[in-house]
Amino acid sequence: MKEVRYFYVPDAANQVELPIEEATHALRVLRLKGGDEIFLMEVTAASSKRCLYEIKENMPQKRAWKGHIHLAIAPTKMMERIEWMAEKATEIGFDEISFLNCKFSERKVIRIDRIDKIVVSAVKQSHKAWKPVVNELQNFKDFITTPRNGRKFICHCYEEIEKKDFFTEISKSCPADDSAGAAQEGTDDITVLVGPEGDFSIDEVKQAVAKGYKSITLGNSRLRTETAALMAVAMANLAKRK
Repeated sequence: MKEVRYFYVPDAANQVELPIEEATHALRVLRLKGGDEIFLMEVTAASSKRCLYEIKENMPQKRAWKGHIHLAIAPTKMMERIEWMAEKATEIGFDEISFLNCKFSERKVIRIDRIDKIVVSAVKQSHKAWKPVVNELQNFKDFITTPRNGRKFICHCYEEIEKKDFFTEISKSCPADDSAGAAQEGTDDITVLVGPEGDFSIDEVKQAVAKGYKSITLGNSRLRTETAALMAVAMANLAKRK
């Protein structure tokens, strides 16, 4: 069976050349040359640094889940744990990741370029047709005050604040915007917030709730930050399967 080679080429239909990093892998690692096949394409020319292609076939794709799944998370002190989570969440399937600077955050600086490369690698490995958007670190208050479509949730461990089960909530039918039952635009979208290793502060939870975020739990176990994030993505993906 012939090996299937996948490359990440944004706006591939309007390009004729692999991006520099993809070209480097194609030429130096795989040693591709003119006439070789890559997924849906053929290499038309190859030099020491450039790899040109021609699209030979189109294969329209649809996401396996409905709506837009957006994870917002406070990065952990050990960045490799967040990198692992971003890789696995991409393999499962989600649309966007944002990073939060919270009151109890132990990490205030992250390398978005490194996270993006890990996500691209996971997209290719899992044969996804879309790459999740990777956003810069931003202040918690700025994030929750930005208008967003769909339903919004915040995970936390405070017993004094009532919490609903996340999977139960997102499995409920979305509201309709007319008597015919047509789904309101964006109602399938989900934004879920996961706090730092010391959790959100109780004031942050209250601020999010005041901005329309529902207070939720991911179960009875106390989870690490990256585990909670991956659990939230997996639940959202499963609940929104078409």
